[in-house]
Amino acid sequence: MAIHELTPEQVRTWSLAEKDRWWRERVYRGDMPQLTVRSALTGMFLGGALCLTNLYVGIRTGWTLGVGISSVILSFAMFKILSKLRLGREMTLLENNAMQSIATSAGYVTSPLISSLAAYMVVTNRTVPWQHTMIWMALLGVLGVLFAFPLKKRFINDEQLPFPEGFAAGVVMNNLHEGEGTDGMFKAKLLAIGAGLSALIETMRSGKVMEALRLQWARLPAFWDGFVYRWWTPRIDGIPLQNLTIQLDSSIVMVAAGGIMGIKTGVSLLVGAIVNYVFLAPPLIKAGVIHGAGFKNITMWALWGGVAMMTAASLVAFLSKPAVIVESLRKALHGGRARADDVLGDVELPLWLSLVGIPVIGLLTVWAGHEFFGIKWWLGAISVPLVFVFTLIAVNSTGLTSITPVGALGKLTQLTYSGLAPGNVTTNLMTACITSEVSSSASNLLMDIKPGYMLGGKPRHQAFGHVLGILAGAAVSVPVFNLMIHGDLSLLMSDKLPMPSAQVWRAVAEVLTKGLHFLHPTARLAILVGAILGIALEIANIKTRGRIPLSPVGLGLAFVLPFSDSLAMFLGAFAFWLCGEFLKDPKSLAYRAFVENRETLCAGGIAGGSIIGIVLIVLETTVLR
Repeated sequence: MAIHELTPEQVRTWSLAEKDRWWRERVYRGDMPQLTVRSALTGMFLGGALCLTNLYVGIRTGWTLGVGISSVILSFAMFKILSKLRLGREMTLLENNAMQSIATSAGYVTSPLISSLAAYMVVTNRTVPWQHTMIWMALLGVLGVLFAFPLKKRFINDEQLPFPEGFAAGVVMNNLHEGEGTDGMFKAKLLAIGAGLSALIETMRSGKVMEALRLQWARLPAFWDGFVYRWWTPRIDGIPLQNLTIQLDSSIVMVAAGGIMGIKTGVSLLVGAIVNYVFLAPPLIKAGVIHGAGFKNITMWALWGGVAMMTAASLVAFLSKPAVIVESLRKALHGGRARADDVLGDVELPLWLSLVGIPVIGLLTVWAGHEFFGIKWWLGAISVPLVFVFTLIAVNSTGLTSITPVGALGKLTQLTYSGLAPGNVTTNLMTACITSEVSSSASNLLMDIKPGYMLGGKPRHQAFGHVLGILAGAAVSVPVFNLMIHGDLSLLMSDKLPMPSAQVWRAVAEVLTKGLHFLHPTARLAILVGAILGIALEIANIKTRGRIPLSPVGLGLAFVLPFSDSLAMFLGAFAFWLCGEFLKDPKSLAYRAFVENRETLCAGGIAGGSIIGIVLIVLETTVLR
């Protein structure tokens, strides 16, 4: 069935009541199974598995990836096969939609583990007990749900904002279930091929595992350039390239991540990496400014310029459209009033749940911040109204572009608390965690609700599903994270677990609470230069509507990543860009695989390698020590 949409004219001229009545009569499919036991269990299972993808990729790059479309394809293929084997029936369109809400929320719940919580552990040299971590993540996620639903009527029902990623998920689901299904099986095969190849490579790279399997002869080197060092040691200023992380990784996880990011980000990463590791680090090591080669030592200097560039660019992008902020506040003040004749009152999440739930869950969050992280009650309480303002802005941005400015919003909170609690690094970190994670959770929930609105699903089912996903993601990711570090906090922000996002959080907190005087003069100069470049490049991108070939965020990120990761992501972005340039026949297998379904193939490569990568880390740090 074709997806029904209002015309732009109808969106502008119809009242909210007219839009709701149209949706109830033309789109709503209330009699179709949605949040069933099997859709809930499938979503929790797939979300629990796919959240490990975000955990692994986040540890390596500081970014998280949406898992909604991957979970949709996997569940469709799984139940399609079960149906053919007469072991069950196919999942309905809206069951798959409810399932993807659960899986997606599970995937995003890992964010604090790779950012604020990891930074807190490094700063305090204290492992947060697993039960505290799970409670904290669950409270932030549920608070995001409660903030989101009062905004759903305005942003989705009334304004009909596109939420591009959510719209894409709705189109994919509609094509899979309403079409012949052959395209869905092709996508599933691509996903499996990418996952299988990546998982095999990761396994073959593990010396301990290959030795345990008595397959040492088939072991792959961690880096392909290892062969060169048998005969020759390439150097810059007397420093071996491998000590500068200038290496070619044998893993394809970061290559697949680059394929999703696109050529502009890939080029920016490579340029930033070359500037940092080729031109800046070697002379600074020689001069003694950087205390020795190696990723950790180099990053302790380089991250300041990189953080300044990312922060300045993010804030310029955020503030470049003041109308978004003003409009968000206007909508909150004048919209969303309950109506007695609400035709969707029986399918929407009741407003009273948010009116009661936000103060209750907010109070529990403030209590948890005080008990777990030592945040003073009044400082924690201030973060809740900040969440409201930031969520309005984040949801509006996500609805228009699919980009949630979590980083910029978190840094605004850190800046606020640098004045409210000067010198308190832990308060600075964990209050920013509240505002950024809750606004992110709310924005992601509305992104998930968009396909449900397009396909005629019950919003309240997706809300309950989102909570189930939060619980599933926390239940899987927290124990796995603890197994990975195995009580050894020195692993955090090391070569093995670089965690660039956590490094940014810690760096900003330290600068804002201690001041810049404790940094080396060259690091302070890097902050100034990085901020100026970030502002200049972002303004240029805004003025030229993105025609500048460099992204300041990509450039800055390269300063907190190993060169090998930046190189791998560039190679992935470049390879798929070439495919798009030279593969032009839509009927060819190569075009379908590498152009039309690029995201699916790359998602498989990321998922397979990430999940096996985490399993291998756990095995190597526990069983095979």
